[in-house]
Amino acid sequence: MKFRHRRSEEPEINLIPFIDVLLVILIFLMLSTTYSKFTELQVSLPVADADQLKERPAEIVVAVSADGRYVVNGNAVEGRSVELLSAALTQAANGRPETMIVVSADAASAHQSVVNVMDAARRAGLSHLTFAAQTSTGR
Repeated sequence: MKFRHRRSEEPEINLIPFIDVLLVILIFLMLSTTYSKFTELQVSLPVADADQLKERPAEIVVAVSADGRYVVNGNAVEGRSVELLSAALTQAANGRPETMIVVSADAASAHQSVVNVMDAARRAGLSHLTFAAQTSTGR
């Protein structure tokens, strides 16, 4: 009697259900994960290491306080609107569009206050803008 040897078939691993399960888990994790917000970052600004700049004859120093008040070349600006600040910058520039604006903002001042200075400078036609920072000590 002759018996045939049955070939043992190798089992196949079906990966499609495995991939389906992994995709469902991935989607679940993506939807249920909470991300930390960028506004929760504690940032202390500004400090910079730079050489002292020479005084420029045509510069306007705009100081921004921590509570959002503005001072243009030592003269306080009444109010906090962009229009009033733009008028003060136009008056301080005396028609010289090449005048450099130096923004000296408090480290605790709101970002919006600095953006208002940039917008007022644009409205006044002054395109040269720089930021003042204190030098870090101990380096």
